[in-house]
Amino acid sequence: MSDVTAPDPADIAGLSYEQARDELVRVVSELEQGGATLEQSIALWERGEALARRCEEWLIGAKERLDAARAAAEG
Repeated sequence: MSDVTAPDPADIAGLSYEQARDELVRVVSELEQGGATLEQSIALWERGEALARRCEEWLIGAKERLDAARAAAEG
């Protein structure tokens, strides 16, 4: 079990989509394996939530860029 602390917004905000996604997969895997203390599980869950939000931010941004490119191409 890795040493997990509360999510660091600055740390997560600097992650690329792929980095956040890969770490989210790792966090989910650790949670599924069990064996963590309640405190570690909560920290993992919180980090996973923050990572999922980061992934969503990237996806929303990508959609906005695609929508803008389509509008420019059509207009």
